[in-house]
Amino acid sequence: MRSVVSLLLCFSLASQVGAQTIDTCFVCSLIPDSVFARMQGKSYKGSCPVPRSELRYLRLSYRDAHGQTQRGELICNQSIAQDLVSIFRQLWEADYRIERMQLIDDFGADDERSMDANNTSCFNYRTIADSNVTSKHGRGLAIDINPLYNPCVKGKTIQPKRGRKWAFGRDRRKDIPYKIHHNDLCYLLFKEHGFRWGGDWRSLKDYQHFEK
Repeated sequence: MRSVVSLLLCFSLASQVGAQTIDTCFVCSLIPDSVFARMQGKSYKGSCPVPRSELRYLRLSYRDAHGQTQRGELICNQSIAQDLVSIFRQLWEADYRIERMQLIDDFGADDERSMDANNTSCFNYRTIADSNVTSKHGRGLAIDINPLYNPCVKGKTIQPKRGRKWAFGRDRRKDIPYKIHHNDLCYLLFKEHGFRWGGDWRSLKDYQHFEK
């Protein structure tokens, strides 16, 4: 039996997204063939050593810039799938804003294009620069949240390039849209689930990045 609180939450969600229930708003599954076909040669390259069976396909509701409920897609490692389902459900309930959540394959698996569009994404197979070691994103163990406004800063290199305005200094300290910081709900939930935040790193600052 569901609790009264769960039933009320379900009805609240249903009023936002039609006839769907809470169970269909935050879904984890094996990767469907149609989705895996979209990934081929893009996020899932021929050299990818991560078995398809270790990855999961998530369909998640989120609030866009105008507070409207949208449905997003993520590919992640099976080991963090339930963490992400729980986190994004709580973000939705709290009216936390996420501008876009599409598979990075919609951007040709090009990180710069995806980040420039402020797209929240997770899996994209690649190795760490100048090594044969698979990156956290390459294993589906890292996620980038609202990356345009939370850029990666490594010396003079800013990713995405258009994120320079929000990289540091006065503009980083402002209460800008989508900003992740130590008192931000997104940060608090990811830390609660055992993730590390790139904004805490010393050698570089990757404000969009959470990994486990």
